Amino acid sequence: MKIKAKKHDGTTSVARTDREIQELKQKYESMPLENEIKKFVDMPLSQKTLKGLLDSKYVVPTEIQRKSILTALKGKDVMGTAITGSGKTLAFLIPVIEHLYLNKWSRTDGVCAIVISPTRELAYQIFETLKRIGRYHDFSAGLIIGGKNLKFERSRMDQCNILICTPGRLLQHMDENPLFNATTIEMLVLDEADRCLDMGFEESINAIVEHFPTDRQTLLFSATQTNSVKDIARLNLLDPIFIGEKSKSEDIIPELLQQNYVVMELEDKITMLWSFIKNHLKQKIIVFFSSCKQVKYIFEIFCKLRPGTSLLALYGTLHQDRRIAIYNDFTRKSNVVLFATDIASRGLDFPTVNWVVQMDCPEDAVQYIHRAGRTARNKARGESLLVLTPSEEQGMIKELEDKNIHIKKIHIDPKKLFSPRLKIEAALAQNTELKASAQRAFVSYIKSIFLMKNKKVFNVFKLNLENYAKSLGLIVTPRVRFLERLLKKKGSEAEIVNESNDFVHEDSDNDDDFLKVKRVDHDLCNNLDDVTLELPKKNKILTKAAAAKKAIRKKIAPNEKMNFDDDGNVIIDNIKQLRSELPEEYENKDGGINIEIAKKVISQEDKYDKERFRQLVKQRHKLQKEKLKKHTDENLQSNSAESESEDDVDLSWLPDPDKIYDSNRKADETEMSLSGDDDSEEPSSKKAKFTSKLTLSDAESIAAQLLANTV
Repeated sequence: MKIKAKKHDGTTSVARTDREIQELKQKYESMPLENEIKKFVDMPLSQKTLKGLLDSKYVVPTEIQRKSILTALKGKDVMGTAITGSGKTLAFLIPVIEHLYLNKWSRTDGVCAIVISPTRELAYQIFETLKRIGRYHDFSAGLIIGGKNLKFERSRMDQCNILICTPGRLLQHMDENPLFNATTIEMLVLDEADRCLDMGFEESINAIVEHFPTDRQTLLFSATQTNSVKDIARLNLLDPIFIGEKSKSEDIIPELLQQNYVVMELEDKITMLWSFIKNHLKQKIIVFFSSCKQVKYIFEIFCKLRPGTSLLALYGTLHQDRRIAIYNDFTRKSNVVLFATDIASRGLDFPTVNWVVQMDCPEDAVQYIHRAGRTARNKARGESLLVLTPSEEQGMIKELEDKNIHIKKIHIDPKKLFSPRLKIEAALAQNTELKASAQRAFVSYIKSIFLMKNKKVFNVFKLNLENYAKSLGLIVTPRVRFLERLLKKKGSEAEIVNESNDFVHEDSDNDDDFLKVKRVDHDLCNNLDDVTLELPKKNKILTKAAAAKKAIRKKIAPNEKMNFDDDGNVIIDNIKQLRSELPEEYENKDGGINIEIAKKVISQEDKYDKERFRQLVKQRHKLQKEKLKKHTDENLQSNSAESESEDDVDLSWLPDPDKIYDSNRKADETEMSLSGDDDSEEPSSKKAKFTSKLTLSDAESIAAQLLANTV
């Protein structure tokens, strides 16, 4: 009964799904007007999607959502442009979900839709939104970004119906993963399409699109999108529908965004930032810098100074798990300062950001729009502050006005500025690693300014490098070697500035997967050939094939080690030489390896090896015997020396007995000679012996008595 009930329930649900799909297709034929749609319920969407939207508290659609969703549900290509924070993510995720639902897509059917994002953080945000609104559907989705487990992604690629990815990682799977099949793809979505289609991702996007079928639906969304015919041709768009106008500033900048800018000398920027944070401790702030090394150093030194609020840093060289943790931490907190590069400038939805401070001038108006768009999202209020140097003010303000972006200039009260320079210098004096980080930040900023495309705004030679180095806490100004080399070659600053306008480069933030935000004009080393500088010619690289030919011509045996004696003669190692005649005949013969002859060669060579081994054993035994004999002799000598040292008594302090008894003996002799008793006289030799014996015995007795008394 239970099995039948389950089967009956499954049949009923399938029938209900088929009935709902037929009703939705009928509604598509008579699509409601945009003005008639007040809520998501008014749209022809499935019940599972509506339930997911309601649970996620998405009730009223925005303008871009009403226009884009209705058009995309009909299967048409869409190019959507809207202000930042207008809900573009739902504008393309809902059509993707509904397309899979209407076509009854299952896990065994492969990949149906691919969403490409220029940054990992934006891809992660899209994936989290998809999980919330698509929780009641049965299809699967995968997040394919750099920094994650590549093997795990490879094993699950064929089970995903929706892939949310970055260009580099997707291209890597297309080239290396045999489970990836691009022929089943029916929808392609590019979020921040203008960034995906620029020079930084051009090669990757072109290679990716070549794998996709041409009869697919394509959706492009961005805040600053171009209507380039070249881009439309590259993506094989068929009669795309353009949604949104980009000629008016109110269609780009949020209405409730208050825009201001301030002019500061380069060396006063750190003081201004420190004072700004100290005066806004209870607010949520994003501070943008131009390079990763600047963000890293400012974050480290401000953590040492402790301004009184939470500090975070988000830049490209961090590990992916760490970047996601920082993103979630900043989203959760209400009073925090985030130092970031341009990876945080596009698409990321940070709730309730009060201030966006652009410490370094953006490269153009488009970059300014994306940075400022991190605040005043979803009809909330926000403020943007742009910090310019005197040399950047005129050119940057003119470029913003050309885009109908009107920004107000403000002045900072000098009384509210508090310089932390002394504390910074003290911190750098105590920490050599922090000092090295400051030096890298200095050079990184100078390089970013020099390589900017618009030389009317960015001129590195108008900056006071010495004062800027002191503001970072450096006593000595670091050397900028690439500027020194160019000045030495060209001789004049004006000539370098004019020729550097032709530089075109990319800033990949050291990411091989193209997973971070890239900018135009950032690769000095790869593009110096485009400039008419007379750089020194490099020596021709010697390839392996050329080196091998050279060795053959000189008759040099490869991988052979030769030893020489003091006279310069080659020392032949007999151990490695073949001694028998058979090996020479065997080596000179052609025609491959003969196992039988090789066995004979080995058996003959074994005889010499055994004889050499016997000689080595004999020599070793001989050395051991010599060492043992030497050791026994040394022991005997040491024992005899010890015994002698124990028996001997130091008698050097006694008087000489010969001198004492010699005078007595002479007196006796004279007395005997005077008496004339010749008969009793003994031979002289006997007398001498007797006298000496008496003398020694007496001396020994005297010495013994003296020693006894002394003891």
